Amino acid sequence: MNSTSENLMKKINRIPALPGVYKMLDSQGRIIYVGKSISLKNRVRSYFTKNHNWKKVEKMVAFIHDIEYITTDTHLEARLLECRLIKEIKPIFNAQFKNHEKYVYLKVEDYNPYNPLAIVNNREENSFGPFRRRSFLINLIDSLKNLYPIIRESKTYTFQYKLMPTSMDKDAFEMNKNTLLSILSNEEEMGLFVGELEKKMHEAASKLEFAAASYYRDLIYGLNYARKRIHEYKSLISKDILLKIPISEGYKLFFISNGRLLLKSTYTSLSQGDMERFIDMGKTLKSSPVNELDEKSSLDFRDILYSEIEALPKEMVITIK
Repeated sequence: MNSTSENLMKKINRIPALPGVYKMLDSQGRIIYVGKSISLKNRVRSYFTKNHNWKKVEKMVAFIHDIEYITTDTHLEARLLECRLIKEIKPIFNAQFKNHEKYVYLKVEDYNPYNPLAIVNNREENSFGPFRRRSFLINLIDSLKNLYPIIRESKTYTFQYKLMPTSMDKDAFEMNKNTLLSILSNEEEMGLFVGELEKKMHEAASKLEFAAASYYRDLIYGLNYARKRIHEYKSLISKDILLKIPISEGYKLFFISNGRLLLKSTYTSLSQGDMERFIDMGKTLKSSPVNELDEKSSLDFRDILYSEIEALPKEMVITIK
């Protein structure tokens, strides 16, 4: 082991077993990777084991000359910091978070008899998203073509699966367009449509029509993913949320409003009065001007907030009236 490797291993052994963010640097001092962990020591040491299941890790380790780290009180802060640093630095070995400019939207088109849905790069009228995965939208658009026209009748949707897509005249297109807008705009309507697809899937399977059943299965998966992407933030954006997370020194409070983290503070001991004053400060910040992130960049931070809120025990998540 050369002196550089020895110094690196000494530094790794001094890294604390705390939440935080680590930065891998090459011999020129360039940050080539940013990561986060609930235990920095364990995560960083794992890169230097003999066996890696991921070829990318093996390749990256060969370039690591130094390691820097930042400790945080909570895993939530580590995740948010990791996201921000990747967007700012754009390290060569990171894939997630750094290319939000490439996120896309699903748009319900004006008259186009062969393709009622399209992928657009920016928010437009009758568009939904943003979505990270362009390939997912391509597959969803191609799959839906085999059902058109989709008709809303009474309390259900009617459609017919076809091996080859068919063109629609203008009247059929407009009816289909309004149906798509309803399905994509309204979570209940999308749920109703998915329910009809599930019935069709079971019918096809019972008739041993496995190709059709697989088609419906994949379409249901795609629509459920779209439903999550379009609608999952509504509860997060529509209310103010207080997070009360235990830490080694006491508690850390977070005030979240409109899908944004506005305020955080640490308390060695926490009283009801402390919480009320913290909430009042958070509400004051709601009316203060802030530098808004663009919609695509905000997606990643909101994803982190949403997933952490969903994962935390209920007693740590308080909806503010």
